[in-house]
Amino acid sequence: MTARIIDGKVIASELRARVAAEVARVQREHRLTPGLAVVLVGSDPASQVYVRSKHKQTQEAGMASFEHVLPADVAQADLLALIARLNRDPAVHGILVQLPLPKSIATETIINAIDPAKDVDGLHPNNAGRLAGGFAALSPCTPLGCIILTKSVHASLEGMNAIVIGRSNLVGRPLVQLLLNENATVTIAHSRSRDLASLCARADLVYAAVGKPEMVRGDWIKPGATVIDVGINRLPAADGKTRLVGDVAFQEVSEVAGAITPVPGGVGQMTVACLLVNTLRAACAIHGLPKPAV
Repeated sequence: MTARIIDGKVIASELRARVAAEVARVQREHRLTPGLAVVLVGSDPASQVYVRSKHKQTQEAGMASFEHVLPADVAQADLLALIARLNRDPAVHGILVQLPLPKSIATETIINAIDPAKDVDGLHPNNAGRLAGGFAALSPCTPLGCIILTKSVHASLEGMNAIVIGRSNLVGRPLVQLLLNENATVTIAHSRSRDLASLCARADLVYAAVGKPEMVRGDWIKPGATVIDVGINRLPAADGKTRLVGDVAFQEVSEVAGAITPVPGGVGQMTVACLLVNTLRAACAIHGLPKPAV
């Protein structure tokens, strides 16, 4: 058996098209243009690529895009002052501070300074707490993308056994809450869990977000399970360059699983698309409009 490849590129493209249609409707009916502000501190090459991609896709969806690039040695007080300005700016409905930040800046302090209504990364304690309580909240983009990818295979996740490997605030923990909201039965595991292979073997849905290259092996997987690989790891390649691999040993797992996301071309494609979803939702919520149909 060879697993069905879940094409994140196609699914993300369809989602962006639905967002663009809803943005056009909101502009037409309410004269509202959702706006996203992205703040980049320093010149990390990977972060620069992400920010360029976000800027391009935001504009393509018909939204306003505001970029703020600050030097790596910016004072924390100056970054907080910028966030305070963006919190007050009526044209800005979503604020994203690109992580990681330089060590001289307290990440938690910066996240806590963002207005929760504009926290399109879903990391503010208010949003994290609401999500944990089962209330409406802005959810982190990558876990949201994982759920959408899973639902491209299974219309309903109700009653399914899911395992999330990884407990980060960015992916693992919020993904558990989103799966619970879908009425799945969820196990959260991590690199120190005992007998991880046997925990995985019971799961209908496997989410690998642990940051260890090709850690999840083929003999861990229940035949026919759906495997969502969140990991992005660089390994040396034969030609002296590097290659991208996930947290899942793709070749051997795809011989057992029913469906699997590739790396690249899987979850990563969904993250920016879900950022656009969150910005549109935030704009509608801030203006007291009904939740958009995305």
